Amino acid sequence: MILTVTLNTALDVTYHVPRLLPHASHRVCDVRERPGGKGVNVARVLAALGHRTTVTGFAGGPTGEVLRGSLDGIQDALVPCAGSTRRTVAVVDATTGDTTQFNEAGPVISAAEWARFQDRYRELLGTARAVALCGSLPPGLPVGAYAVLVRAARAAGVPVLLDTGGEALRRGVAARPDLIKPNATELAELTGSREPLPAALAARRRGAHAVVASLGPAGLLAATPEGTWQAAPPQALAGNPTGAGDSAVAGLLSALAEGLDWPERLARAVALSAATVRAPAAGEFDPADYAGLLPAVHIKSI
Repeated sequence: MILTVTLNTALDVTYHVPRLLPHASHRVCDVRERPGGKGVNVARVLAALGHRTTVTGFAGGPTGEVLRGSLDGIQDALVPCAGSTRRTVAVVDATTGDTTQFNEAGPVISAAEWARFQDRYRELLGTARAVALCGSLPPGLPVGAYAVLVRAARAAGVPVLLDTGGEALRRGVAARPDLIKPNATELAELTGSREPLPAALAARRRGAHAVVASLGPAGLLAATPEGTWQAAPPQALAGNPTGAGDSAVAGLLSALAEGLDWPERLARAVALSAATVRAPAAGEFDPADYAGLLPAVHIKSI
């Protein structure tokens, strides 16, 4: 079983409008809802790859009930909380293709709820092959929450990937996760360096065993004990990048659980990310497109 942790789950709501105009009333052409939060998105891709996947985190209120009822093909191990799960609202302008995002903060988590979650998390680690800790922290949780979860995974002997930003990433790196997956901005904020390779090496010195940084259209940069690589898609991609980073995390995590070497891990992550960009629905991917992209990923040692 692969475990993903989403402490700040969300119900993702997407509105499609003919044209988005400030200070105007809009008629919605199409509306879609699906369970979200970075770890939930990662779990969805893992399930599509054929991995048995469990999600944990917090869910509460009517929104949380809708989210839990929509976890098709994913094992639900979410912990109830008194507050209501947040919503994210994306408004897609059909004329330009641009998306405007509104993200709620999430429910306030009490000390007792945090303690209950940690008990559940440690139980789940007993059967996990790998774990991903993903996304923002909801209000009420300590900024070092991910550091606590990284240490618990290491104590259980379970490889742990951390995908977050800001102070939560800074504290989490100090707990020595097996892998972090920041984007270029998050990596620069962590290390103070805007050059990706020196920044990735600096992040390793801060405690991360390995670093895989997202470079947008340029693909991924990996700094690991076995070497450093850059992996890129075979060509410039047109499409919607929403969810591409979560697909990359799923690729890395699944390959880690399967014991693949680093070039194979990076090829899978880039191919999944690229297939997600090219898919018509945000955050999804076409398995046939992924299979075609996989052998075409460019990987070089640096």
